[in-house]
Amino acid sequence: MRATLGLGTYRCRDVTAAAQAAIAAGVTAIDTAPVYARGTAHAQLAPLLADHPDARVSTKVGHMTHRQAQAAQRAGVITAQIATRGHCIAPDYLEHQVAVNAAELGRERLDLLYLHNPEHDAHGDRDRLLKQITQAFAACEKAAHDGKIHGYGIATWSGFTSGAFTVRDLLTAAHDAAGSTTMHLSAIQLPVSLVQLAPLAEALDGAGPIAEANEAGLQVWASAPLSGGELADMVTRDLARLISPDLSPVAAALAAVASTPGLTGALLSASTPAHWQDALSAFDSPPIPPRRLREICRVLRA
Repeated sequence: MRATLGLGTYRCRDVTAAAQAAIAAGVTAIDTAPVYARGTAHAQLAPLLADHPDARVSTKVGHMTHRQAQAAQRAGVITAQIATRGHCIAPDYLEHQVAVNAAELGRERLDLLYLHNPEHDAHGDRDRLLKQITQAFAACEKAAHDGKIHGYGIATWSGFTSGAFTVRDLLTAAHDAAGSTTMHLSAIQLPVSLVQLAPLAEALDGAGPIAEANEAGLQVWASAPLSGGELADMVTRDLARLISPDLSPVAAALAAVASTPGLTGALLSASTPAHWQDALSAFDSPPIPPRRLREICRVLRA
């Protein structure tokens, strides 16, 4: 199945404008978090989501702004120490934040809830982290059974590459949390780009988190497919021609990510119609054959 394009709001200066441009371009998947846009991303998205009930939105629980931390502390779901740290995936806080997220987004049920960088508080203690994830997944399963979320997952920056957890670890945690083979773990999100190349290269060999998640029937979403804009200067004309001679350098970089075996989609932060049309040209073009993708990986690693 061909990968699709979604809006990622992490780096959007104007979330409203970016979402309007994305939806106008036909993009229906939107990813956000309570802390994005200095804590205003949900509020900026809510009116647009009300006008477009078919848009699918994923959000997160984990990181919190100072204001959000103070509100959670007043609600009695986190301690002052956790409020100062600004990150939590404990069940009580998760239940609280699910309700807050839904209210802010104007959705009775969240399409997808990610634990946001759960490795943040691992401190090298892998067993402790997996226990925390299992407990958080149990709270997610309860939220799913209560009709508050459709599914849940992990959105991580370094969890897979650091060895903090594997997809198999997450599947085990979800099964343990659900108490049966029926679970609501449905997605992972991780950085994939021509800079963060390892997941793409591993997927070509049927290995790594993308292949493992795909085999388990999970969605796999790529974050930062342009590596925060870094690739705009990195992708030379020669590299772009190797990837796809008919695409712009930016679209060529996206086309490589879009061709990753097992990838569901990629999340792009773009705010203008022109940027979206250029990006969509990458996802509408034929997938790059695995043999050429391997050559691209070889060139980039040289």
